[in-house]
Amino acid sequence: MASDEMQMMLELVSAMPSLGGEGLAAARAALQSGGALALDDDVTAEPTSIAGRPAEWVRAGSIADDAPVLLYFHGGGYCLGSLDSHRRHVGNLSRAADVRCLHLDYRLAPEHPFPAAVTDAVGAYDALLASGQDPSRLALGGDSAGGGLAMAALVSIRDAGSPLPAAAVLMSPWVDLALTGGSHKSRAEDDPLIDADAMDALSGWYLGDTRADHPLASPVYADLSGLPPILVDCGDAEVLRDDSVMLAERLEAAGVQVDHRVWPEMIHVFQVFAGMAPEAQEGVDRIAAFLTTHLAR
Repeated sequence: MASDEMQMMLELVSAMPSLGGEGLAAARAALQSGGALALDDDVTAEPTSIAGRPAEWVRAGSIADDAPVLLYFHGGGYCLGSLDSHRRHVGNLSRAADVRCLHLDYRLAPEHPFPAAVTDAVGAYDALLASGQDPSRLALGGDSAGGGLAMAALVSIRDAGSPLPAAAVLMSPWVDLALTGGSHKSRAEDDPLIDADAMDALSGWYLGDTRADHPLASPVYADLSGLPPILVDCGDAEVLRDDSVMLAERLEAAGVQVDHRVWPEMIHVFQVFAGMAPEAQEGVDRIAAFLTTHLAR
């Protein structure tokens, strides 16, 4: 049984406007207002830019200037989300994992369809390397579409022959824009965040004329060999559950070290409620332990 605190979070999420019912502008505003909670007193967000895109250095407490880096890509179906909507979540990850987080404001569809987001993500990674960042002290992370973007960036980085980061952490990643997972139907009544109509709309806006099984749009179809250790977590009560399951299975088959967990009763990217619900804090702490294991200090 989910905690009382998580049940309260579910009620709040269920009251948010849906993409299918209210349209993109309203959904963007709802995610913005719902995620833009006040930062904890120990968290700072310093505006910057990287590879021509706005970004923020987010860190908690007295984390050192030379601490390892988590390059983070927010979720939102490639069409929603912002630095504001995910800043508190990124701050929680910084605190738990003792890392500096570079939170990237990548371009969104439908104004900027595929491959704009991938270009921005890889550009930010390359710029970090060019600045002298040691890849053994660098990880990629993301939630939902941001998790899919992190996977696409990993594949692109490997294919370019660039040094790979030490690890990646993915929360409920959207990696199959062809929407083939059975959980899209079997979990439809359980998921208060995502519905089939919304997924179809977001996929179409992001893909444009690109095939849904393009390996950088839907990295579950990519060659996954040679990638660094990857954590893949999802909730059992979300329509994207099977994206994570398929990805974990294909990573393992490709010989990649993967740490995968399906959390009972949890919804899409439940980790954003860290500090407000115990399951969410446990999820963030698990991510922190994974990063601590794989990032050089």
